[in-house]
Parts: sequence; structure tokens; C-alpha cells
Amino acid sequence: MQRLATIYGGSGFVGRYIARRLAKAGWRVRVACRRPNEAHFVRMYGSVGQVEPVFANIRDDASTRAAMMGADVVVNCVGILAEAGKNNFDAVQAEGAERIARIGAELGVARMVQISAIGADDESDSDYSRTKAEGEEAVLQHLPGSVILRPSIVFGPEDEFFNRFAGMAARIPVLPVVGPNTKFQPVFVDDVAHAAEIAADGRVAAGTYELGGPDVDTFRELMQTMLTAIKRRAIVVRIPFFAARIMAAGLDFAQKATFGLFHNGMLTRDQVRNLARDNVASGKLPGFEAFGIDPTPMEAVLPSYLWRFRPSGQYAEIKESARNLRT
Repeated sequence: MQRLATIYGGSGFVGRYIARRLAKAGWRVRVACRRPNEAHFVRMYGSVGQVEPVFANIRDDASTRAAMMGADVVVNCVGILAEAGKNNFDAVQAEGAERIARIGAELGVARMVQISAIGADDESDSDYSRTKAEGEEAVLQHLPGSVILRPSIVFGPEDEFFNRFAGMAARIPVLPVVGPNTKFQPVFVDDVAHAAEIAADGRVAAGTYELGGPDVDTFRELMQTMLTAIKRRAIVVRIPFFAARIMAAGLDFAQKATFGLFHNGMLTRDQVRNLARDNVASGKLPGFEAFGIDPTPMEAVLPSYLWRFRPSGQYAEIKESARNLRT
């Protein structure tokens, strides 16, 4: 009988790669999301009927339970980088993860994979990091045999990091950066999905794993790597933390004052707190080596999807070849 996996947030950035991986491995996949009508693209990851988008809101018991009925494995990819309305850090990352694990235990789900983040800490001054840790604790309380995956910043074709800054560099010659010396260990999205697939299949021991890529770079160095990939020049300008806090406070206030009509998608106070600390593997927990995965370097992937931000787009390489021929 074909095994069934329910992936909460399975149409999101990381979730869609996990859905594709599990479908290729022969699983039936139920993609649980708030807007299934916008997630029909996941059906193409498998044969007819193998991958199905369904409605679920992890703030609600009934829809969360309905999406999980009959599942052998549950994967939770739901997370937010900024709060908006009822989707706040506590409701989504702490209470939502607890709800999935609690219902999973009630329904006798065999395994759960929780996508968390490097830096998860229940004593952190960042609500993002604190609620990630609280979500982990809740999952392990209800399903102690779960696998917790803590990736560093994730990159890939649909990412909101390199695409965002590359878009800025294509429009203006200045890149404002908060915390240019903060270190990151970017990890390729499909490597995270591969680890999740192995965990869902029960081929790795229960526990917490930190997933970092092969390179550790500062924020400034990441911007230089991105600029090289898009063949552009820009000045990376450091925004002092005190100025960033003032700016973020104003943007957060504007969102609250307009009751969400203005959505602060630029910089929040919580993001400023996170940018003040490094986002790299601690070395105290196992990583990709436990899965037998050799993490993919950024340089092998970034040009494949950032080419659209080059001055000549997809024709940049052709123009370079033509210049070489002329000389």
C-alpha cells in the first residue's frame, strides 16, 4: 500500500521541494495549505492523483486534523519571517507546531519532521527564534521520535533573500545592509528537502540536526557573491543598528496604525534583532553528514536563477562569448 505524507506548508518555498522529493520516492503526498486553489502546480510533481493540495490552517484544529487523516508521516514547513494580522509568531510557529504534533499523536502518526531554524532559542529576545524553539519543544513533547531540522538561511529559485537584493541591485547602485559582518551559512533548498525526505522515510535517528551549507560568509560577502552572479556593481552601505531599530519601529508602527493595510515587508524590529547574531551551525549538533548529503555551494546554483537580474538577462553569456570572438 502506498504511504501517505501530509506536508503542512507544502506549497511554500521549502515545502514544494519536499513534496517533489517525496513524490519521486513513491509517496502519496497531501499538500496542506491555506490556499489550495493557488497550489495546483504541486500536482505536476507526481502521477495523476499522487500529489493533492488540500485546505488546512494550522491555527485551527478541525482543518489540521482533516488534512492529517490517514497520514503515515507529517512534515511541518510552516513559518513566517514577519507577523501579519492573526499570523503572529506565537500562533504560527509555537502553537501551530504544537497543534500538528498533538493531533499527530492522537491519530497515531508514525513520524514527524519539523522544519525549524538555526538560532532557535527559547530565551532569545527575538520572537522568531523564541517561537521556533517553543515549537520544537512542543513537537518533541507530543512526538518524541520526531526529527527537527534547523537550516541556516535557505537559498534557491524562489528564495526571498538573494532574489530580493538582486532586484534592488538591478534598480539602484546602492545596497543598504543591516549587520554586514553578521555571518551566515546558506543552504540550498533541495538539500534541505533531501534531508527531510530521508527523515520522513525513517533512515536517520530521531533528534535535532543543524543544516548549514559548505560556506560561511558575512552578509557583506554574500552581497558580493550575489553581485558577481548578476554581473553588476553596487556599493554595500552599512546601516547602523540604532538607525535600523528606529526605521523598523516606524515601519512596524505604520503596519499597526493602518490595521495591516500597510504590510511591513521591508524591515521589522524582530528581524533587526536576528541580524545582530550569527546564523551558522554551532557544531554541537549533527548536520548533513548524518544524512550522507554533500551540501551544494552557492556558486553552483545562484547563476541558474539570478541571471534575470543581469544587465542583458539570459543573453549575458552570449554577449560575452561574442566579445571573446571579436578579440
